[in-house]
Amino acid sequence: MTDRISPISDFLLQLDGLKSINRRTYINGGERVENSAEHSWHLAMACWAFAELLKDDFDMLKLIQLALVHDLGEIDAGDTFLYSENRNTAHVEERKSIEKIASHSGNSIGNLVDLWEEQEVGTSKEAKLLKVIDRLLPFLHNISSEGRAWQDNGIKKCQVLKMHQFIEQENPEIYKWFISKVEHAVEQGWLNAS
Repeated sequence: MTDRISPISDFLLQLDGLKSINRRTYINGGERVENSAEHSWHLAMACWAFAELLKDDFDMLKLIQLALVHDLGEIDAGDTFLYSENRNTAHVEERKSIEKIASHSGNSIGNLVDLWEEQEVGTSKEAKLLKVIDRLLPFLHNISSEGRAWQDNGIKKCQVLKMHQFIEQENPEIYKWFISKVEHAVEQGWLNAS
């Protein structure tokens, strides 16, 4: 019998590196920052919950797979803050990281790169929902922490609106809720009004 377990064990330890990538988003109302593995799990659960809520015949397996691979490129590339000047080029290093992960001898997921590409640039309804929810979760954390990450990084209302504008077209109901929460954050002083 061939030893198939050792290579996949090594692969799983490589994936475990996602737990070491810290984000700038505070969890539990500001207790600590989350890591990218926690975000990926939360994203998968949130996509599942929203898919059930929206009842739009989503391919649930594909949706969950997209959510789980979404941030794997950060293992080598690191997390790029949503409002970073490097945001538009972050995908280049993440793609290299995904290709490295996919080429690991223990990787048994044949379509890992394709799934990552789909979540990155895809236009399927699953990819579109994922993109909306991926923006929504850090926003929720900012609301629950009274804007702590926004304040830490000098983020303004105009920046938040710009980075979330696409949600209006993808899901007007979520966007309407989002706008009400932005206004609340400004009123509370959690988000700079300019």
